[in-house]
Amino acid sequence: MLFNSYEFVFFFLPFTAIAFYLLGSRSKSLAIGWLILASLAFYAWWRPLNVALIAPSILINYGLARLLLRLANEQKLRAARAVLVAGVAFNVVFLGYFKYANFLVGAVNDVAGTSYALEHIILPLGISFITFQKIAFLVDVAAGRVKQFTLRDYCLFVLFFPQLIAGPIVHYREVMPQFQAATCRFNPSAAAVGLTLFFAGLFKKVVLADGISPMVSAIYADAAAGHPVTMVYAWMAAIGFTLQIYFDFSGYSDMAIGIARLFGVTLPANFNSPLRASSIIDFWLRWHLTLTRFLTAYIYNPLSLWLTRRRMAKGLKGVGGRNTSPGAFVAVLMLPTVFTMCISGLWHGAGYTFIFWGFLHGIFLSINHLWILLTRRYWPNYQRYGFLTNPASFALTFIAVVSAMVFFKSPNMTSAWNMLAGMFGGHGIAIPEATMAHLGFFDGLAKALAVQIAPPDLQFAPLARWIAGLLAVAWFCPNTLQILSAEKPATGVDLQQPYKHGPALHLRWSLSFVWLLAITGTSVVAVLHLGGVSEFLYWQF
Repeated sequence: MLFNSYEFVFFFLPFTAIAFYLLGSRSKSLAIGWLILASLAFYAWWRPLNVALIAPSILINYGLARLLLRLANEQKLRAARAVLVAGVAFNVVFLGYFKYANFLVGAVNDVAGTSYALEHIILPLGISFITFQKIAFLVDVAAGRVKQFTLRDYCLFVLFFPQLIAGPIVHYREVMPQFQAATCRFNPSAAAVGLTLFFAGLFKKVVLADGISPMVSAIYADAAAGHPVTMVYAWMAAIGFTLQIYFDFSGYSDMAIGIARLFGVTLPANFNSPLRASSIIDFWLRWHLTLTRFLTAYIYNPLSLWLTRRRMAKGLKGVGGRNTSPGAFVAVLMLPTVFTMCISGLWHGAGYTFIFWGFLHGIFLSINHLWILLTRRYWPNYQRYGFLTNPASFALTFIAVVSAMVFFKSPNMTSAWNMLAGMFGGHGIAIPEATMAHLGFFDGLAKALAVQIAPPDLQFAPLARWIAGLLAVAWFCPNTLQILSAEKPATGVDLQQPYKHGPALHLRWSLSFVWLLAITGTSVVAVLHLGGVSEFLYWQF
């Protein structure tokens, strides 16, 4: 069941919420039990087998967590460490079998020239998000950050349907205290905030993301078919897909946070206007925040710390600010960064394109860190020239993100290289005849560059208008967390100064008639767009 479906908007969500409030007015325990059952029904909606596949994993993880808790209380640290390693290995193998078995067999066939094949493996929905969340829970129990829990609490934590399929990836200590403190009764203010977030997210998804999708997909389909894509159209497709996934993921994040708010829970932010980032580091502090947090805490930091200790044991220095040596930078910062981002790419999808997308971001992040070290050493007054460097940093970050997204979208490496070749002039330049006729002053430049006439079937003007409009929204309009900052819609972001880093347009949400009309209009437009060809891009992960 998708959030942007008739059955979810008009049946599942209102029925689940109303029953939750009615049961909560009599018994909090009944309301929580109902929420668990509703989450199971949500997960089983498409394929009941999903529950049968994921339920054993949940029960095994619960048993391992109980064992970890007992061993920790008895101070049996070595045994607890062994159980933790076994638990993490179990989850990785579980995820690996369902999501990566066919990819690994294909990789072996590519290398060895064999033709091994596996029967079709059913991929449980949201398995990547659920697996990371279960791993984080085991680590938190082993570290003593979770002191007590019941089977009901654990099931609610893992199965809570707003974040079940595509995140955010939450910690037990973030959400369960909220459930324990919740009244499970109707709260008009929380409902107003939740519905505002939900319909704003629905509008982003079904109107903005789905609106540009067909035109972008047509150009990528040409590249996948082996047709050369010329420069202008290649850049339009690359930027268009970046905007599509931007509003797709932003819309999902808003809907998930809004739905959770209806049940008295504030989820962590997962998206904070990443296309305004002025560096790749800043981008990953804004894009998929909870995944970045997980990868940093559970992969990058332990790996970097282990490598640092190994260097120090050999009498070598680690990363030390401006005096960092090239060897220390590569060993302690660059290698863990590239490895972590490759894991991020593999987590997003079982394919070479996803791994290479992660690898590229690892290289970009390493270059960003190197630039910071070099400017601190050789250009100490770097900040004085912000009026020159900031626009250049912003443009370079945008180009890097858009170029890497080509691999995220393309079905294979050949298609991605075809698109990139077009972006950087390998297939020439072509624009529509009508546009060529209005070049005016630039007509001579067009002739010098041997600009060709594009086929009439490519939707140049509509796609250009979509890109211009969506870029204006992404760059200059406040995001929903900023608009609703007074209501503390999410955790994990700075809401004290919501417009500290832009944008120019300031809006403040309030319980007023004007905002009621605005949200009503937004919801009507969004609902009228339901039923079209649509999917959450992040749903598959």
